[in-house]
Amino acid sequence: MLKYFSIPNFFDAPLAFNSIPKILAGLPISLVLTVISFALALALGLMLTLAQLSKHKLLHQLARGFISFMRGVPMIVVLFVIYFGFNTAALPAAIISFSIVSSAFVSEVFRSSFMAIDPGQWEAAYSLGLPYRVVIAKIVFPQAFKIAIPALGNILLDLFKGTSLAAMITVSEMFMDAQIIAGAHQDYMTIYLTIAVIYWFFCWLLTIAQTVLERHLA
Repeated sequence: MLKYFSIPNFFDAPLAFNSIPKILAGLPISLVLTVISFALALALGLMLTLAQLSKHKLLHQLARGFISFMRGVPMIVVLFVIYFGFNTAALPAAIISFSIVSSAFVSEVFRSSFMAIDPGQWEAAYSLGLPYRVVIAKIVFPQAFKIAIPALGNILLDLFKGTSLAAMITVSEMFMDAQIIAGAHQDYMTIYLTIAVIYWFFCWLLTIAQTVLERHLA
């Protein structure tokens, strides 16, 4: 059976090496999608967390419903709904989709981090007459953010890898460029293995950055 498996046909090293610069041409778009979407997800996720912790039952239920829906729907479905259903341009559609889906996961991370804060700190802050906004911004959130960093790092990694889905709506990020190269050379295995290593390399760098940040904040 081994005669049907040929290493040279399985992976074309020269093609892989020569394709790396062409694939990396889409890296700026991948990074833009990741950075903007993650920043928006953090902001929206924090608002959803505050809504979940709110004493207003309707606000709480709306936040829980949104989070449950976004966590249960595949990213590609949300992407197609925003792009095709609302006739949105490709890049904004990708950013909106990645942001709102990621915000649901961010919110759950923040919620658990907020609940991990000693209730005595809330009570002490309120006893000093500090308003809710100040308690959240100056006391609770800084501590909760430190607790949330490992989980947020995982969300960031998933988001970076998930930007490859933007190729489905013609956004020219790394995976889109890889597909074009693979089609031109009719060697999908080589190019897909190459893009896999590229994604792994950048995720590895992000993991190192996360570790440095954790140590710094500790």
